[in-house]
Amino acid sequence: MTIITSIHDLQCLFKRRLPKMFNDYVDSGSWTESTYRANQSDFQKIKFRQRVAVDMSKRSLSTTMIGQDVSMPVALAPTGLTGMFYADGEMLAAKAAEAMGVPFTLSTMSVCSIEDVASVTTKPFWFQLYMMKDRGFIENLIQRAKDANCSALMLTLDLQILGQRHKDLKNGLSVPPKMTASQIWNMAIKPAWCINMLTTKRHSFRNIEGHVKDAQNLSELSVWTQKQFDEKLSWDDIEWIKQKWGGPLILKGILDSEDAKLAVKSGADALVVSNHGGRQLDGARSSISVLPEILEAVDDQIEVHMDGGIRSGQDALKAVSIGAKGVYIGRSYLYGLGAMGQKGVMKSLEIIRNEMDISMAFCGEKNINNMTREHLYLKDSGLST
Repeated sequence: MTIITSIHDLQCLFKRRLPKMFNDYVDSGSWTESTYRANQSDFQKIKFRQRVAVDMSKRSLSTTMIGQDVSMPVALAPTGLTGMFYADGEMLAAKAAEAMGVPFTLSTMSVCSIEDVASVTTKPFWFQLYMMKDRGFIENLIQRAKDANCSALMLTLDLQILGQRHKDLKNGLSVPPKMTASQIWNMAIKPAWCINMLTTKRHSFRNIEGHVKDAQNLSELSVWTQKQFDEKLSWDDIEWIKQKWGGPLILKGILDSEDAKLAVKSGADALVVSNHGGRQLDGARSSISVLPEILEAVDDQIEVHMDGGIRSGQDALKAVSIGAKGVYIGRSYLYGLGAMGQKGVMKSLEIIRNEMDISMAFCGEKNINNMTREHLYLKDSGLST
């Protein structure tokens, strides 16, 4: 029996359980994957300041994100195809997040629908939106999110066009998987995954299903979706979204200080420093390396969150200490989901919580809201201080 003590342990179980196409989908970036790798490696350049003989009792990780109480400054990021890693994956992840007191963000490209997730949760979750050319579809999604009592809308800005992801192209990634000889063999050697996926009827993009009247099958639905990403997306569209939504708005995909200033002007409630997990512009900087510049540019005028490369509680703590109000985990919780379902997601959050808590204590601090850059060594990190 495997003793799970880290996110890496969950990743190993994930790899053993899932077919190759889904392993590659999660663990890959675009082109040479340099940004995907930098998202993780740049965290290692940041060091903690260890303090001793200080009161480490009565520690707390509780804080707020966009004014909402959270048990720790960590949220589950919006991830596409999540329901293909484990049956009803988004529903299970949302339940796990609720049990752990952290936000769950549902992707537009989810397998389980907004309504599916709402049916198994008692607290509001967040919904992530892609800007598509079909504005009627967007209005409908926003209304569905309102009807489901979603408490925040996250608009992703860095997917106007799709980055080239070599592994996905070579694997012929699709939902559900295409029944080619190689895919059938790859699924056949993963019987636990196959049996699990047979327990649900949810194998499509259920937020989109039924909207495209002329789509005769899932392949045609996927083609429609890929053509819908709006290359003309502008800051005027964000104002339109704000008016339609009327609630807390988070802008995801900010990687430049000038765009951060525009995010402030847009009136959004928060921005997410993100490079889409290294899956869009390869050769872009890591999220953590850009974070200090974004914080300086906005000067506390907007709440700043971050994602990309968070594989431990120490990574999360470093980002928060630099100034992020919260971080998002994607791959880290997907490993847990694919390995063990809802229990795996909870395990991933427990691991990150434990690592944050203990590391914070070793830094001589007992309240997450008091962690600052003074708790870090940044001189040799390459980050602006």
